[in-house]
Amino acid sequence: MSGPSADRWPRPSVVGIVNVTPDSFSDGGSYASPADAAGAARRMLADGAALVDVGGESTRPGADAVSEDEELRRVVPVLEQLAGLPVSIDTSRAVVARRAVGLGAAMVNDVSALRREPELAEVVAETGVDVCLMHMLGTPRTMQVEPRYDDVVDDVAAFLGERLAFAVGAGIAEERICLDPGIGFGKTPDHNLALLRRLDRIVALGRPVLVGVSRKSTLARVLGDAGPVGTDAASVGAAVAAFDRGATLFRVHDVAAHVEALAAAAAVERGSLVA
Repeated sequence: MSGPSADRWPRPSVVGIVNVTPDSFSDGGSYASPADAAGAARRMLADGAALVDVGGESTRPGADAVSEDEELRRVVPVLEQLAGLPVSIDTSRAVVARRAVGLGAAMVNDVSALRREPELAEVVAETGVDVCLMHMLGTPRTMQVEPRYDDVVDDVAAFLGERLAFAVGAGIAEERICLDPGIGFGKTPDHNLALLRRLDRIVALGRPVLVGVSRKSTLARVLGDAGPVGTDAASVGAAVAAFDRGATLFRVHDVAAHVEALAAAAAVERGSLVA
């Protein structure tokens, strides 16, 4: 990995999740006010997050879209309170992204990989921020309806390669692009585990890979739990496994535990205390 992304996002970099939504799968409705959300973001940064990812539209399975105005209403007051701090905006909308970048966001995290609003690519190219392109089968409302693949790893890698080419063709500098296989976005538990096990196939595309497995239901299934949310301990274990397979960024809820576990994993990989 080379270029600005390598400078800003060394392996491993932890990204804290700040969902200002009423219905996200794990932390929806957790923040009663923008001040509460901004305070949580500051604590994540103090715990070692390289970035906090602020989102105003739930992408949990079955979620309905919200209006552009509602998404702005949710995220803008939080971003205003985080001015000057390392922030990402979790959005698929060009207007929301442009407003967020104007308020200091350094990355656009787009679960649609520039498919929902292709003009979002223009915003990223013009402003020079980073962008994360994620694989999702269908939409949040439909993605978990009997997802099927010929080979989930090959199919996801091909999709991300195509979206990477689209982004570069739209004028986004390749060194500004990160890729996300979309754990839990239109995949069964076995699909998710296969993607994590063969993550090197995604890493081989040559861009930093972000993994968002924190508290996903696949981790609950691993532990024999039919519930919708996995544990933080299982999340840390999956993140370390992803790091071992080349992942760079880790989008998580429990920042401190992930920072400590990944620091230990990185030291083992180096074979020394100092990078």
